[in-house]
Amino acid sequence: MQKTAIVSGASGGIGAAIAERLAKEGFSVAALYHRNAARAEAVVRNITAAGGAAAVFCCDMRDSAAVKGTVDAVLRQFGTVDVLVGCAGVSQQRLFQDITDEEWDEMRGVHLDGSFYLTRAVLPEMLHKKRGRIIHIASMWGETGGSCEVDYSAMKAGLIGMVKALAKEVAPSGITVNCVSPGAVDTPMLRALGDETCAMLTEEIPLGRLGTPEDIAGAVAFLAGDDAAYITGQVLSVNGGMVI
Repeated sequence: MQKTAIVSGASGGIGAAIAERLAKEGFSVAALYHRNAARAEAVVRNITAAGGAAAVFCCDMRDSAAVKGTVDAVLRQFGTVDVLVGCAGVSQQRLFQDITDEEWDEMRGVHLDGSFYLTRAVLPEMLHKKRGRIIHIASMWGETGGSCEVDYSAMKAGLIGMVKALAKEVAPSGITVNCVSPGAVDTPMLRALGDETCAMLTEEIPLGRLGTPEDIAGAVAFLAGDDAAYITGQVLSVNGGMVI
């Protein structure tokens, strides 16, 4: 049977690269997006043009019922969910004292609540099959903390904690749960911070360059593949040596 991967945030730079890489690895891809339908549809066109199978699904990750309904729709269309990649995200630099309640709620809703809702929605089918791969995209700031990104760092740190705990809980059912933790990756989200910030970050990277979405997609493909069958509860850091 054809295996299926759900990729949330598939309209973003990293999410799009992950969706296209998993399609190349032979997965049917359910590409989830919230606002950028045109970008998500372009990802699906790229996949289908290359002979793969994919479909777009609009989903607000902050809405538990919407997430459950989306996973149900994926199961109706593809019949199975074998891999979940949680990649939906937002980011913004601001001083801690300037973070409003609404901004805190938004950051938590997308990164932490959404990851919880999506994981909970796919687990019953994985538990029934006694196999599955769950991979969430964290961040080096979730490992070390990032100045002027306290809310983002806190949510990514919480995501890492969720992954480690869940990995222990579902391992007896043959399900692995891991994080990929990117460093500074050349995406529109990073570029929004400005050229000066990007240049400063690049200077701090031992490998001398920003990461690419494809760098992250390769790590995800590894964790989704057969060679990672004995890896669970881990944080795979892909940061060019910026955090060691």
